[in-house]
Amino acid sequence: METPAPAIPRSLFALSIFYGGMVCIAGVLGNKQVSLGPISAIGPMVGLGPLAIEAGIFAFLLLVAVSSAVAELHGAKIANGLVRWGFVPLIGSILLALVVLALPAAADMAPERQDAFKMMMLATPRIWVGGIISYGISQTLNVTIFSYLKGREGSTLLWLRAGLSSVLSQIVDTLLFVTIAFYGVFPIRELLLGQMLTKVVLSAVLIPPLIYLLVAFGRRLDRA
Repeated sequence: METPAPAIPRSLFALSIFYGGMVCIAGVLGNKQVSLGPISAIGPMVGLGPLAIEAGIFAFLLLVAVSSAVAELHGAKIANGLVRWGFVPLIGSILLALVVLALPAAADMAPERQDAFKMMMLATPRIWVGGIISYGISQTLNVTIFSYLKGREGSTLLWLRAGLSSVLSQIVDTLLFVTIAFYGVFPIRELLLGQMLTKVVLSAVLIPPLIYLLVAFGRRLDRA
């Protein structure tokens, strides 16, 4: 008699699929720099230029919120496993992009579309390596801090645990990615400070409500 396959909680199944999609799309969205009004105005107040942020941060913040929600619902071990499995779609999407870039374009494809596609999808090896390393370390750090605080505080103060772990992990993410990708290419001080400040503000504002929504969504799925 065959041993039945272990049941996967509905919340874990749904959040894992969403997580994999956000891992893949984050790099594509990162090709656009966005200005966020009040946040952009903080830069001149602290001696920097108007702050801009690469749009991939929104997908990355969703990754942070999902991994924290999984840690809240299913524990740190499962959440760290989710982070590790996230390398599969991340690296797979990079390899697939390289294959597609190497294939010859169709004869009737407009040259400007070819150039735009190459500009969006082709990155330097340092940027790819920086993205992979910063993803793994910062996401693992987020789960570790979130779970450690839960061990101390119990299930209370979800907003504080989510916000604090997200802010700290985003600082580490920025330090790693910007340093690996751009150190020696151009001065990175202003880029580091601007990206870090913007990510910290977004983490503090967006992550607490996001994680409440995701945890509530997950618990509702598991009760169904």
